[in-house]
Amino acid sequence: MAKSARQAQIEKAALYPLDWTEERTGLVGYTKWFLFRHVPRDVNWMQTLGAATLTAFLVQAITGVFLAMYYKPDPNSAYESIQNISNEVTLGWLVRGMHKWGASLFIILMFLHMARTFLFGAYKYPRELNWVIGVLLLVAGMAEGFTGYLLPWDQTAYWATVVGININATAPFAGPFIAQFLQGGAQIGPDTLAKFYSLHMLVIPGGIMAMIGLHMYLVLRLGVTSPPWSKTAAGRPRPDAEPTGDRTGLTREPSSEETS
Repeated sequence: MAKSARQAQIEKAALYPLDWTEERTGLVGYTKWFLFRHVPRDVNWMQTLGAATLTAFLVQAITGVFLAMYYKPDPNSAYESIQNISNEVTLGWLVRGMHKWGASLFIILMFLHMARTFLFGAYKYPRELNWVIGVLLLVAGMAEGFTGYLLPWDQTAYWATVVGININATAPFAGPFIAQFLQGGAQIGPDTLAKFYSLHMLVIPGGIMAMIGLHMYLVLRLGVTSPPWSKTAAGRPRPDAEPTGDRTGLTREPSSEETS
């Protein structure tokens, strides 16, 4: 059925902002490339662990922003500000609980995601770099949890941080320097709290976001890995199903010896 002139005008007006954005940024084409891509037919819930980990990080980032609006990184006010968030601020107890328990969930999901990656052999060629980035993300996530543990400034946080810094000090070569930098003096005090707060709020999250961006780009570029029992790899036949395939799931041209 042919569209009327009025319908065509309405459609053109509705699509104008989208066309304007696409012409200047190419964002629409990139979004289509991001959303519509080939994946193996037999992917299952284990392939969702990466997305679940990303969701947990976003929850941590959002709740952390709200907590930073009320938290005071000063030894004389830190504990009182935490009590104020939990008891006085509207839904502060919920936001703090989501941030506190979400940190543990974030670490658990990263371990599960990396275990799935290892068991599926997704760390092999050509995904070695993505595996290295994943390991760095795990280290950064654990460092984020460690630096956040001191912020409530209670007895548990204080002595747990003392133990953590002393463990770092036993590392070879750089261990004593790292411990001295984190502690910021002869004992844990205002400088330690300020350093942990800046690391927890600015430095480590910035590094995590940058690595997540690169990690996701490589996943999109190289494709989703199939389970070991799958007959397809990233939407293409596996080598045992198609003689001209390779381990990356990409087809290659037959050599002159094969065609002769």
